[in-house]
Amino acid sequence: MTAPTQQAPAGRPVVGLDLGGTKIAAALLGADGTVLARHSRPTPAQQGAAAVLDALAAAASEVDPGRSAEVLGIAAAGVIDPRSGMVTSATDSIRGWAGTPLGAGLADRTGYAVACDNDVRATAGPELAALNAETGGHGSLLFAAIGTGVGGAIAVDGRMLHGASGIAGHLGHLPSPEAAGLPCTCGATGHLEVIASGPGIAAHYERLTGAPVDRLETVAARAAQGDAHAVTAITTGAAAAGHVLGGLANALGPDRVVVGGGVPRIGPLYEDALLAALAAELMGPLRGLVPRAPLLGHDAAVLGAAALTTTLPLHHPGALR
Repeated sequence: MTAPTQQAPAGRPVVGLDLGGTKIAAALLGADGTVLARHSRPTPAQQGAAAVLDALAAAASEVDPGRSAEVLGIAAAGVIDPRSGMVTSATDSIRGWAGTPLGAGLADRTGYAVACDNDVRATAGPELAALNAETGGHGSLLFAAIGTGVGGAIAVDGRMLHGASGIAGHLGHLPSPEAAGLPCTCGATGHLEVIASGPGIAAHYERLTGAPVDRLETVAARAAQGDAHAVTAITTGAAAAGHVLGGLANALGPDRVVVGGGVPRIGPLYEDALLAALAAELMGPLRGLVPRAPLLGHDAAVLGAAALTTTLPLHHPGALR
């Protein structure tokens, strides 16, 4: 098997891919970070890993038909080990995704050298770069993405942590008292994701009322109309996230906490409950640490994916042969 290297060419465009359970986003980025081309397509999530890799390769071809790039970075759902290029663990949102040789498989299909990482860590990369610019390269960051699931990234003293098998940063699978006894998608029980994610909040509302609800936004709308059960479901999920983030802050001592994802955008009811719970956990030296919104918008994942090619090992075509 060909060993990965860390030699991305300077000054050339880079392809960035963002793989989610429902959509693939692709962009060609110039050396200055300018987006030169975009493309998106549905993820063939239920057709298996090979079909997903084929779709990723097709998306890369769409944004770089002239082959101006030599390297590709991909931010992908699942537990990704950037050193081996493997998907070491995944839920069933993409069928058969666990065990996929993401780096080598995509390199073989595209001819690019490929860097890969978990989507949340990749999205946090530009946040860390900005923090390092302020701290002389020694920034410590706690990044949470709260949406359909709860993901995260942790950086200490200027360096993103990947951990064994690429699992570092999976904040959604920390224990949460508010989720006690509730089954998690990972197979355990009582994890933060099942009470603080969008589906987790909606499910809690259903438990409180016995009435089915289609999505988080419906719960938020009912809370705005004074529905006490909706208020409880939202504030319980937010407080659970705040307690976990506050405890982690005490353990890690971050310079900055960033909270992104779709759930915090539902409004001040969620934000205020999260802030209060986090503040209640903080030790003295960290009091005053207030979470920030992410710096970048919809392009954060593809920009972060492209940046992986400068910081992570590159997997080359031919590694599977």
